Amino acid sequence: MALPRVLVLVLAGGKGNRLELLTETRAKPAVPFAGVYRLIDFPLSNCEHSQIADVWVSVQFQPQSVSEHLANGRPWDLDRTTGGLMMLPPFQGSERGGWTEGTADGLWRQTELIRGSAPDALVVVSSDAVYKLDYRDVVDAHLGSGAEVTMVTTEVAADDAARYGIVRVGDDGQVTDYAYKPDEPATTTATNEVFVFTPGPTLDRLEALADEVGEDGLEDLGSHLLPAQTRDGAARAFRFDGYWRDVGTVTSYWEAHQDFLAEEPPIDLDERSWPVHTRGGRHSAARVLDDGRIENSLLSGGTRVSGDVRGSVLSPGVIVEKGATVVDSVLLPGVRVRAGARVTRAVVDDTVDIGSGASVGGEGEITLLGRGVRVDDGAEIPAGARFPDPDRE
Repeated sequence: MALPRVLVLVLAGGKGNRLELLTETRAKPAVPFAGVYRLIDFPLSNCEHSQIADVWVSVQFQPQSVSEHLANGRPWDLDRTTGGLMMLPPFQGSERGGWTEGTADGLWRQTELIRGSAPDALVVVSSDAVYKLDYRDVVDAHLGSGAEVTMVTTEVAADDAARYGIVRVGDDGQVTDYAYKPDEPATTTATNEVFVFTPGPTLDRLEALADEVGEDGLEDLGSHLLPAQTRDGAARAFRFDGYWRDVGTVTSYWEAHQDFLAEEPPIDLDERSWPVHTRGGRHSAARVLDDGRIENSLLSGGTRVSGDVRGSVLSPGVIVEKGATVVDSVLLPGVRVRAGARVTRAVVDDTVDIGSGASVGGEGEITLLGRGVRVDDGAEIPAGARFPDPDRE
């Protein structure tokens, strides 16, 4: 029996304001993670291992940063003559052209293309979370249920629940209540931004909702579409108990890196049966020189350490000079920490140059340095600061 035809739409268009300086010059899906990966590698690797070869990536903000990384899709076996990877940039020429104003609006703009593709199931995923999931398992459960939408759900911390779509689920798996980013969440069961839709009924509903809301717009999936499907008893839940972490804020991004420094990381990124693939770079082996000391850290290719690195993640090309100290930090590609400098509890973007004897961060909130900045010799950037300050005139 032939497998159901599945189309995956990866939503990669958002600006990602909550990641602040990290998404000033790159799209959120292109943000580096765990040294050598990008956030979009996780849904694409899930597609590969789920044997789904029709993958569309909807891009909008800083699309070149995503396009350069994805190229022809070869690392994820998506370089195919038929199907494979397709980029969906903003377009003009029809009444649905223009800039996307939310995830549901983006889905509505691609309605004609989706109908033409005629998939049996439409999987819509975000690209700002770290997890492994066989999408085929969710598709099979969805098609067997007769639902219009299946929401993959996970448990989140009570004090973090207001950031998500929150659901109540009946004993039979039906979603009985859905609230989008509620001020007072009724449960801690959240949708993890993986949805399987039955295309025909969902797109018909989306068309009707677009007429109903008019100029106010469809906004995000959780604004109108998912609540309407839930009210009509057309939504079901698929419980996911594995590791899933949304990394859409600076703090959660830093915390996720700390997760992967554990003695037993939550996900084996090199698992033989389910490796996370990425577009490889050309880097030499990491080098730890005579004075270098490494403790509980991840070192990528091309790094050179002569200083003291503890509890940190070093991306390709990072240099930590003699006498420098890096503690509990995430350094993105090409960062240089000069002699005697100290970096503590910080996220440091590409090609930042931290001058000799400078101090960045400390105990408290996570410090964030934007791409390509220079921290002067002996300068002090306090804990929780943003440099450069985005609020400056």
